[in-house]
Amino acid sequence: MHIHILGICGTFMGGLALIARELGHQVSGSDENVYPPMSTQLEEQGITLIQGYQASNLDFEPDLVIIGNALSRGNAEVEAVLNKNLPYTSGAQWLAEHVLQKKWVLAIAGTHGKTTTTSMLTWILERQGFQPGFLIGGVALNFGISARLGKSDFFVIEADEYDCAFFDKRSKFVHYRPRTLVINNLEYDHADIFPDLAAIQRQFHHLLRTVPSEGLVIAPENDKNIEAVFQMGSWTPISYTSINQESEWQAKLIKADGTAFEVFFKGKSEGIVQWSLTGNHNVYNALSAIVSARHVGVLIADAIAALGGFKNVKRRMEVIAKIKDITLYDDFAHHPTAIKTTLAGLRHQVGDKQIIAIVEPRSNTMRMGIHTETLAQSLKEADVAIIYQPESLDWDLSALKNYNQAIKIYTTLDQIISCVINNVLPGSHCVLMSNGSFSGLHQRLQVELNYKAG
Repeated sequence: MHIHILGICGTFMGGLALIARELGHQVSGSDENVYPPMSTQLEEQGITLIQGYQASNLDFEPDLVIIGNALSRGNAEVEAVLNKNLPYTSGAQWLAEHVLQKKWVLAIAGTHGKTTTTSMLTWILERQGFQPGFLIGGVALNFGISARLGKSDFFVIEADEYDCAFFDKRSKFVHYRPRTLVINNLEYDHADIFPDLAAIQRQFHHLLRTVPSEGLVIAPENDKNIEAVFQMGSWTPISYTSINQESEWQAKLIKADGTAFEVFFKGKSEGIVQWSLTGNHNVYNALSAIVSARHVGVLIADAIAALGGFKNVKRRMEVIAKIKDITLYDDFAHHPTAIKTTLAGLRHQVGDKQIIAIVEPRSNTMRMGIHTETLAQSLKEADVAIIYQPESLDWDLSALKNYNQAIKIYTTLDQIISCVINNVLPGSHCVLMSNGSFSGLHQRLQVELNYKAG
């Protein structure tokens, strides 16, 4: 079967393409944003990529078209699918029908930490010989790919609450029917499709309704937004996690930056995780992965040992350059809470050394100005906080200064680079935070820092 995918370079759709190829299908796809690392990963698997959407892309009339949620009516290729009466479906539905049926699905949901936790859990299962299938919203460094079919009955998936397609406005995760479900956290996000938090909670409850009574749900203790979902009705056992608090599963920090912590289950010490990741958010992610792995039969001690060899996902505080004693990071930031927790973890790690945070508010929610105050507050740990305001941004960032006078707002990359070069100190940590390519700022800044270093 020849499957053609619209929006193929998105993290979810790209992973889907890899799995379809592994199943033996001929796969092609089109996208407006064909660039690495996803384009490289797909081309290496023999998948044909087409830059841009046009009706002529479908002249060969594929057997099936999978349409991503970024596309809508009026798109030339979407219109061609409908006019030619080609068979089409959403990525989530195709995955459910052709891959996930009869699998033990382990789904990682929540506003933050899905990609990292999914990668952690997959790595733990891999180390124990499970050979799981997986679909991760990023390139897992332990595997070098974002998705695979696997060779067992277990499939680990990043369970996104975003909608499926223009013809299916349910959250993608309602198709997955997990037996093990992690809800990392729950905040207001995706303001382009959800009017308020209650609408998101309703979708999470739809997900909760699909978990069998013999399954397991894992969530942090005392998260009122998640508890409100459980109060709508829950039929599955719940395991709670916490840091330095009483709960069934608990982490006690040995190092304040989260690079070492002791794991407790029902008050009994099970071992110590020592790794390179920082921040309380990653400690919570690790606990969720450990609990999930135990649900399918992995010993707690083995899960802890596996995490010691875990490498984070690309673009999750990934060190992309060290220039003399200046460290440059690439971080896939999409929400103020993620920015805040990431910078807090870095601050614990580097002490009083300079942190320069450079943010591109590119997610739909941030672009709409929903998180004005929280975005400003999220940058408090940075010594220099820079935000990029391109012409295409839908709101005036100057309102951020009402909550954080230290924020610097620039409308060009040249201005940002000049600010960094003029302010950077020896031993500085520069974090570029965007869920896009940041218009090549990463590469340009490396060149300028190298030039300054001489």
